[in-house]
Amino acid sequence: MCYVYILLCDDNTLYTGWTVNLDNRIAAHNKGKASKYTRGRLPVKLVYYESFDDKIEAQKREYEIKQFSRNKKLQLIKNSHK
Repeated sequence: MCYVYILLCDDNTLYTGWTVNLDNRIAAHNKGKASKYTRGRLPVKLVYYESFDDKIEAQKREYEIKQFSRNKKLQLIKNSHK
């Protein structure tokens, strides 16, 4: 299983990524070991994720979400909590 996720950083920015182990990846982000972007914006909070059967589909979706405007990402997050 692969996951695409969106994190809310401490500075209120959003970060999108993909992983095969969501819990470990979020823990790595919060230890400052997952990405340069989030390292200076800790702590981070998981606000959205989707699951996929394979890496290629997850990477395609990650790219798609990264092209979204901030408002479109926020709408995606909001709609997932209904």
